[in-house]
Amino acid sequence: MPDGGEKQVIHVKRIKKVAGGHHGGAWKIAYADFVTAMMAFFLLMWLLGSTTKGDLKGISDYFSTPLKVALSGGSGSGDSSHVIQGGGRDLTRSNGQVKDGERASKKTLVDIKASEAERARREKEYLKGLQAKVDQLITASAKLAPYRNQLLIDITAEGLRIQIVDEKNRPMFDSGSSQLKAYAKDILHELATVLNGVDHRIALSGHTDAAAYAFGDKSYSNWELSADRANATRRELVAGGLADNRIIRVVGLGSAVLAKPDAPLDPANRRVSIVVLNKATEDRIGNEGVEKVDATASAPVTQEQVAQAAR
Repeated sequence: MPDGGEKQVIHVKRIKKVAGGHHGGAWKIAYADFVTAMMAFFLLMWLLGSTTKGDLKGISDYFSTPLKVALSGGSGSGDSSHVIQGGGRDLTRSNGQVKDGERASKKTLVDIKASEAERARREKEYLKGLQAKVDQLITASAKLAPYRNQLLIDITAEGLRIQIVDEKNRPMFDSGSSQLKAYAKDILHELATVLNGVDHRIALSGHTDAAAYAFGDKSYSNWELSADRANATRRELVAGGLADNRIIRVVGLGSAVLAKPDAPLDPANRRVSIVVLNKATEDRIGNEGVEKVDATASAPVTQEQVAQAAR
């Protein structure tokens, strides 16, 4: 008690605490979580709406049987870089999802096609040069010059074609026979010297006119005659110096492919064709009869593949 006998007044201040002033801030966190969940839900709906049924099935299969899908593959089963149709790495793209392996495959195919086109261009130039060389040989050769009208040279889809055709008074063979005339042998000997230096393979075909044998096609016919004449041409080319392994095909076509369809009995239909084959035709002939292997056939799954898929 202080001097003077007065009592000291003690003031007690009580602070009233209100939990979370202005209703607190917890609602902001809850609202932010709600907005985030709605955004995630929206993105999920957008993804599902942008994915094809096949992709959805692939995704479903992946989560139900991931090992089976990993081994057999399938659209949308984890083999693509993205599951968004028309998306990929750039959402502005509209060409759909692309497998990483497909990108490399497409690039490889483009390179192969470009290489094949360049090879075909060079090959065509080579055959044109060979055509000019044969023309020059015919003009300069004393043996071939008289028969210039009977030697037809052109470039076809199969390669460089040299046709030796009959004239009315100067046939290559005796009538109905596969015996070559002497001047026909000279022509073939001269051509053999040029063809022997060619890298490409050669195909021979014999042709006749439409005049049929007396007994029709049931016995010896134009089919046999044209084949015999083509083979006689082969023998004479070999005798003239052409290596026999340069010839890949010898066929007789009878009157099936006429040079002059409007005049089936014209002597020009009786001819022998010598074709210096381009690479594409040579490969096609070489692959005839070869059994094709189905590249898409499923191979047995190895233990190593199973182990990799399970990782």
